[in-house]
Amino acid sequence: MRWQSFVAVGDSFTEGMDDAYPDGTYRGWADLVATRLAAEAGPDFGYANLAIRGRLFPSVVAEQVPSALAMKPDLVSFAAGGNDVLRRTFDPDALATRFDAVVGRLRSGGADVILFRFADVLARLPGQRLVSPRIALINRIIGEIAERHGAILIDLFSDDTFRLSPMLWSPDRLHLSAAGHRRVAGQVLTALGVGCDEEWLMVPEHPAATPWLAARAADLSWVGRHLAPWITRRLTGRSSGDTVTAKRPILGPLAD
Repeated sequence: MRWQSFVAVGDSFTEGMDDAYPDGTYRGWADLVATRLAAEAGPDFGYANLAIRGRLFPSVVAEQVPSALAMKPDLVSFAAGGNDVLRRTFDPDALATRFDAVVGRLRSGGADVILFRFADVLARLPGQRLVSPRIALINRIIGEIAERHGAILIDLFSDDTFRLSPMLWSPDRLHLSAAGHRRVAGQVLTALGVGCDEEWLMVPEHPAATPWLAARAADLSWVGRHLAPWITRRLTGRSSGDTVTAKRPILGPLAD
């Protein structure tokens, strides 16, 4: 087995929202990948997940990257910047420069690095005309950085299943469902040359069309349950991750 340790760095995407364990904590694609790698590598395989929901790119870099580097893992995943795209202060040039520097630091330690081009989540969200060009831009930047540093690129944006299948998204329309996380894990493991359950990559059956009135009622419910609280946090300067800590802050066996 090529990798004996894996550290996951990022925000809610890597923390695992909204793929819940029975106790309410989150699993997600990174836990699925780690479990499969550990099955290949044996009981000494080490895994840490430093990701925390709501984190902006500067916070991920300042809080998580130094810890990841100190662990000296064989494999690191880095997924950040998605929350920044949704902010008015988004600066693509500054993000590109820092993103390149971070990946360079991670690669300089000898680790293989996994990067992601973001999936197209905007088909079910407002603000497409503002955010879509930003997503396209950051995805282009990430692709160029991956090629420049020899990183492993997982191109979720080119996977139309994420755009077309609502079954891959949670009720908040922003985070992945359990099926979505399995699909990401399947793509990561495939890119690593490690087998995964075939069903993880199967296209889920599309649900029946929702009647117009029911769809509008669902939209109103979504605004109250998800959009309004998100706007309130933006206006008050709070984050969904303010009281959250990393679920696996120390590199260790999965049995821990």
